[in-house]
Amino acid sequence: MANTKSAERRTRANERKRLSNRTTLSRVRKAEKAYQTALAAGKKDDAAKALRTAASAFDKAVKKGTIKRGLADRKKSRLTLKLNKLS
Repeated sequence: MANTKSAERRTRANERKRLSNRTTLSRVRKAEKAYQTALAAGKKDDAAKALRTAASAFDKAVKKGTIKRGLADRKKSRLTLKLNKLS
């Protein structure tokens, strides 16, 4: 339980941020999973579209401050390498 007004405000702000981060991360995970599914099925053109969607989701998560730039870059790089190996 918060003891001061400022602590109560921080609690409310933290809850809003937690929900926003959760939504953003869920979107990222869904995009990445859709890409992995298309890749596993061997559908290169579908996987390429899913990769663009996933990369966009990663970039938006970075923009919102949910994940760090390095993490997003590393994930996008690894996903791209997997697509290139499919050839």
